[in-house]
Amino acid sequence: MDLPARIGKYELQKFLGGGMSHVYRARDTVIGRTVAVKILTPQGCADVEAKARFLLEAQMSGNVEHDNIIKIYDYGEEQGRPFIVMEFLVGQDLRDAIKNNQTGDLEGKLRIALQMARALEYVHSRKIIHRDIKPENIHLDAAGKAKLMDFGIAKAEGLSMTRAGFALGTPYYMAPEQVLGEVVTDAVDIYAFGILFYELLTGEKPVKGESVERLFYAILNEPLNPEALRRDSVPQAIIDFVLRCTAKKAQDRYPSFTAVAFELQKFLKKPEPVAVVEPPRKSGKIVAITLASVVLLGVGTAVWWAWPKPKLVLPVTITTTTGPMMLVPAGRFLYGKDKKVTIVPDFYIDRTEVSNEYYAKFCQETGHALPADFDRDRPDRPVVSVTIVDAQAFAKWAKKRLPNSQEWEKAARGTDGRSFPWGDQTDASRANVSDNPKMTDARLGPVSAFFEGESPFKTLQMAGNALEWVEDQTTPSAGAVQHFATVLKPPAMANEPWYQVKGGSFHQPLPEAVSYEWVPIPARYSAPDIGFRCVRSVQLAK
Repeated sequence: MDLPARIGKYELQKFLGGGMSHVYRARDTVIGRTVAVKILTPQGCADVEAKARFLLEAQMSGNVEHDNIIKIYDYGEEQGRPFIVMEFLVGQDLRDAIKNNQTGDLEGKLRIALQMARALEYVHSRKIIHRDIKPENIHLDAAGKAKLMDFGIAKAEGLSMTRAGFALGTPYYMAPEQVLGEVVTDAVDIYAFGILFYELLTGEKPVKGESVERLFYAILNEPLNPEALRRDSVPQAIIDFVLRCTAKKAQDRYPSFTAVAFELQKFLKKPEPVAVVEPPRKSGKIVAITLASVVLLGVGTAVWWAWPKPKLVLPVTITTTTGPMMLVPAGRFLYGKDKKVTIVPDFYIDRTEVSNEYYAKFCQETGHALPADFDRDRPDRPVVSVTIVDAQAFAKWAKKRLPNSQEWEKAARGTDGRSFPWGDQTDASRANVSDNPKMTDARLGPVSAFFEGESPFKTLQMAGNALEWVEDQTTPSAGAVQHFATVLKPPAMANEPWYQVKGGSFHQPLPEAVSYEWVPIPARYSAPDIGFRCVRSVQLAK
């Protein structure tokens, strides 16, 4: 195509590359914005399946919106040739960045990987499998911001366009089940991510072969060799992470990109900053407002409410100094045993129970006393034997608070009134409970375990492991008062503060971990199976 040329309102200025489709730098002649325009070639238009894939790419990529995914502005067709209009990215793809040694130190590489994990977490939440994760499909700008590109062979849930016996994807990054032409799941993207991360860390591909046949044999039969990782002094924990991502069997990999991102966050020395929008502070001054000012204020307020507001896109996960937190979006959910329709605003909740590691840090910095039976040798276990006053003190130090019963329950059971975080199936193998058929003894487990039992909002261990304090005060039954009167000294009384604990614990059977159930506990009580997690409100300037 001779340049400059015109397609729709876009002036094509420079050919950037491509195969079955060509990509051009272009200018939007209406608003003057520089964009990238991807046009299907005449050969591609003649191939029915290639054209269908191009249209599917436009549909899928045009309906995803994430800070680490390339933006799609427009789609159209000119003289029978479909085109996609995308943001024009300045920088280089990850392949060139690796080749030019411009991916930074280990911390920088981890941050690139974390950005990709979050992008893919979002993609998978939209029921899309990318299927072509490789360095060429990741863009880096000068500041190290990464963006996922090219949904050309992505697969939407319920839709398959793969010819029988033909596996799609770039061979070096294909999972074993992809090579075999089996039904693909999210796990193929986790495998490819692990291969890409290995290459990001070492500068070389972990799987090699002189031919496609030799390459496929290695993918199917040869364990991934970690020697290059050890040569580059990659910590063993990160090596283990890469090996799990690239396990031959899909069920041996991480269950989701939420779990992948959670692990990557643990490797970072400095948590990523989180922007919190706070309401403007009141000055405390009394301001005299004239009648005219009141009228103007009323008019201005009416205009403000009528004016279209930009939609605030909240990140699914935020990183805090005491661990990652998951977004629970505002809206309706079914609350309690009777499934009453209830609405709570946006909030974030800790992905896991508060661990011994973070509680010890709190005590060290504030002088707060550690629990009498505190387990220093297991920093990854939930802190237990804390009263609700202890939990409230930790939350205040962490710039968080304890959840109320409605927030805790929505985070645990989602919006559809399910009995357990994973659904209504009475499957004790999904939780650290006493009737789990896979458990040989009853004891606290790590806070980041039982990914198979995660909630719809990707929280962990909200059934079993440790009971959790919630902020709601409650009136105890006569039986509860009688029980705790024999447990506490001085004896528990009905007129002292009582709070709820929820979620069941490791020495209780699964039926006692139903998400809507709760137990009344005196505020001054603590036990080796009672811990907590925190929440943080999403506050918008008014």
